[in-house]
Amino acid sequence: MNIATITLNPAFDLVGRMEHITLGGVNAVQTLGVYPAGKGINVAKVLSDLGVTGIMLGGLLGQENSAAFEQHFATLNVIDRMQRIAGSTRTNVKLTASDGEVTDLNFSGFTVSAPQWQQFCDDSVNYLRDVQLVAVCGSLPRGVSAAMFAQWLSAVRALGVKVVLDSSKAALNAGMQTTPWLVKPNEHELAEYMNVPLKTLDEIIDAAQALHTQGIENVVVSMGEKGALWVSEYGVFHAQPPRCERIVSTVGAGDSMVAGFIYGLSQQWSPQEVFACASALGTLAVMQENVGLTDRQQLNDMMKKVTIQRKGE
Repeated sequence: MNIATITLNPAFDLVGRMEHITLGGVNAVQTLGVYPAGKGINVAKVLSDLGVTGIMLGGLLGQENSAAFEQHFATLNVIDRMQRIAGSTRTNVKLTASDGEVTDLNFSGFTVSAPQWQQFCDDSVNYLRDVQLVAVCGSLPRGVSAAMFAQWLSAVRALGVKVVLDSSKAALNAGMQTTPWLVKPNEHELAEYMNVPLKTLDEIIDAAQALHTQGIENVVVSMGEKGALWVSEYGVFHAQPPRCERIVSTVGAGDSMVAGFIYGLSQQWSPQEVFACASALGTLAVMQENVGLTDRQQLNDMMKKVTIQRKGE
C-alpha cells in the first residue's frame, strides 16, 4: 500500500516537564527537547520506525527554517513533497506537569497566500493519485479557511484515496463533511463536534455510531486513561491499555495511534490485532519524550497487555 501524510501547519515542538504551572509567575521547566514535528510528520515517523518505506510527505513548510525538517526527513526514508513557502514554521510549547496534565502553547507561523494554496491543491491532487491512503493531520495555517480545506479534501476523496482525518475544531468540522474513511477525535473533540456533552462510555459510543451511520467507515475515539473506542463494520471495540504510572509527555500519542491503525490495516491484521497495535503505540508514546518507536519487542510486549473487548458480546 502506498501511503502519504499531509501536514498543513507543521511546528517545532519544544517539549518540557515541570511540577506545576504558576500563571503570572516564573516557572522552572525541564527541557526534554526541540523536535521538527507536526501531526502528519509524526505519523510518518512512527510508520518509518515500523519499517514502512517510501511514505510520501505532503503539506506546507516555511522555507526560512526548513533545514532541521529536511534533516529529519532524510533519516525517515520518506519522499519529501512538502511545499516550501515564504516565512518560518511555527514553534509549539508542550508542557507536561507532574500529574500528567499537558498545557499547549501553540504559536502562529507562516501565512498562506491564495496562489500558494492553489499550487498546493494542484500539486497534491496530482501526486496523491499514486497513493491508496493519505493521513491528513493537524490544524489549518493562517490563510487557509475551513471552506478552502473542505474543497481540497473533497478533491482528494474524488481520487478514490482512503482519507484518514485527525484534526480538531475548524479543520475537523470541515473535514467531516467530506466523509473521510477514518476519523480519530478524542472524546472532547467528539463532544465539541456533536455539540452535546458526552459524559459516559455509552454516550460516546452512541455519538461514534452516529458518525459511522453517516458513512464514516472507521470512527476511533481516544479517551485517555479510559482507553479508546473503534466503531466500524466489525462492530464496536473498546481497547484498554495497562495503566501508565509515569507520563513523560503526551505529545504524539494520538499520532502514534493513527500510525498503528494505518500499519495494522495495511498488514491486513484482524481487527483485534489492529486495535491492540494502535493502542499499544499510543501508550508507549506517553512514556517517552519524543515521537517514535525504538524497540519493536517493546511494542509486541505492550500489545499483549492491551485488553480488547467487543461491546455487545
